[in-house]
Amino acid sequence: MKAATVSAGLLLFRRSAHGLEVLLAHPGGPFWAARDASAWTIPKGLVDDGEDLLDAARREFHEETGMTPAGPFIPLGAVTQKAGKTVHAWAWEGDADPEAATSNTVRMEWPRGSGKMLTFPEIDRCGWFDAATARKKLNPAQAEFITRLETAMQSAAPSTRRP
Repeated sequence: MKAATVSAGLLLFRRSAHGLEVLLAHPGGPFWAARDASAWTIPKGLVDDGEDLLDAARREFHEETGMTPAGPFIPLGAVTQKAGKTVHAWAWEGDADPEAATSNTVRMEWPRGSGKMLTFPEIDRCGWFDAATARKKLNPAQAEFITRLETAMQSAAPSTRRP
């Protein structure tokens, strides 16, 4: 039996006049081209043997967006996606221009079984989304990271109650 795949990634967020917004990435290639709902992801990727999970998350974010992440990083834990992949995530606050994102490329057979190898960006675009929209666009398991981020932000917010 093959071991479950482990990925690590980062969820960039910002606070705007409209509330919490998160930066999501859309997978590149023909398989994902026409997909939107439940197709987006946090920038993430496979963890190398012996690699620290947060180091992998930072590396993958940079590879998939061209942006260099800067902490502090808020741990969001792990989720298991439908196909069995475990995704570990951290959030960090900042801002970025999604139009400036650049991604590494992947090479794969397309159409499957054709013997033709094609190269395309691993991530074809990034975008900012409010929490409700992000939950609809994200892989369903990863939507939990939005809830965990909101909880962490509420826990860190200064209390407005008086003794």
